[in-house]
Amino acid sequence: MTSSVACPRCGAAVAWDESSPWRPFCSRRCRDEDFCSWAREEHVIAEDPETSDLLSEDPPARYN
Repeated sequence: MTSSVACPRCGAAVAWDESSPWRPFCSRRCRDEDFCSWAREEHVIAEDPETSDLLSEDPPARYN
């Protein structure tokens, strides 16, 4: 039995097997539209406040 998932872009049912080359998306168009949304920063991953201070620190010194 093949399981299916909903396309994250349009919600269409997508078979989770080799017959769906764009999975989890239903088509190349949905995949590309989702990628463009990330590129335009319409989607973001929330920053973890506990580790955000680490990003502002100087990088560690390199070992010789």
